[in-house]
Amino acid sequence: MQVREVEIVNPTGLHTRPGNRFVKKAKEFASEIHVVKGEKRVNAKSLLTIMKAGISLGDKISIEADGQDEQQAVEELAALIASFTE
Repeated sequence: MQVREVEIVNPTGLHTRPGNRFVKKAKEFASEIHVVKGEKRVNAKSLLTIMKAGISLGDKISIEADGQDEQQAVEELAALIASFTE
């Protein structure tokens, strides 16, 4: 399992548009991928669960991936989140 912690820098958090881009990217990987915010651990391949997690500007989340492409998954998803500046 690979885990990467990232801080949300997008003013709107990980909602609607950036959330949709994140989920689409997560679906490109074979690994199981989850996002963890505090006590909440949600499926990264489901926009509904990402939205319910309430991920906002300044939140620190962990991206967890487990599977054949886990390292690539966490690296690319972390980079994608860092690119969401507006």
